[in-house]
Amino acid sequence: MTKLIAGNWKMNGSLAANEALLRAVIADIGQPGADVALCAPAPYLAQMQTLLQTSPLAWGAQDVSAHEQGAYTGEVSVAMLRDFGCRYAIVGHSERRQYHGETDAVVAAKAQRALSGGVTPIVCVGETLAEREAGDTEQVVKRQLAAVIHAVAHCTSEIVVAYEPVWAIGTGKTASPEQAQQVHAVLRAQLAAATQHPERVRILYGGSMNAANAASLLAQPDIDGGLIGGASLKAPDFLQIVAAAH
Repeated sequence: MTKLIAGNWKMNGSLAANEALLRAVIADIGQPGADVALCAPAPYLAQMQTLLQTSPLAWGAQDVSAHEQGAYTGEVSVAMLRDFGCRYAIVGHSERRQYHGETDAVVAAKAQRALSGGVTPIVCVGETLAEREAGDTEQVVKRQLAAVIHAVAHCTSEIVVAYEPVWAIGTGKTASPEQAQQVHAVLRAQLAAATQHPERVRILYGGSMNAANAASLLAQPDIDGGLIGGASLKAPDFLQIVAAAH
């Protein structure tokens, strides 16, 4: 399976900084041995389309509305993302769940809407520190993924899953390769029970993967790539992670 390295810029960027970063990545990426994508804030998707359309990089959004169109001020529909050439949309990132109250049902509806509009959802699941310490990691991630599987049904093989332990996002803490692999194996088994083609579903690790730890994480049998936060804002670091994903 070809690995996927997807950058998540979060709420960072400017026209000038984005251009410098993208040009640096394009200049040195060559023909990557992995699929590579960058998920930018919605106002910059036009810039991404302009700068990346002749490059080997794909691009995507950090969220998508569960609604097709209508009176939903501030929302961005999947059709709008398609207008700007987006291949991916992150759904259910822990920051959306935590700060915007997104429930498993909302995340599942967004994943289903993205798929129906021709955009691949990167579905984020993951436990908090309290949930891990209570021994609930497996229960939490399986519940989060089950909602999406139920919503997308026979299209389950078309999603991407990202395991993001909440306690390891932006904290500098990272799950050990063994800890990450353990949860990825649980998710793989759940997908195997839900679709005839579990081998098509890439499960990314997304908790502070960086240039230093990428190779050891990506060497695990069930880790199919990374969802990269801070390191995706630094061209040398991001390129190093891409190089580790062959």
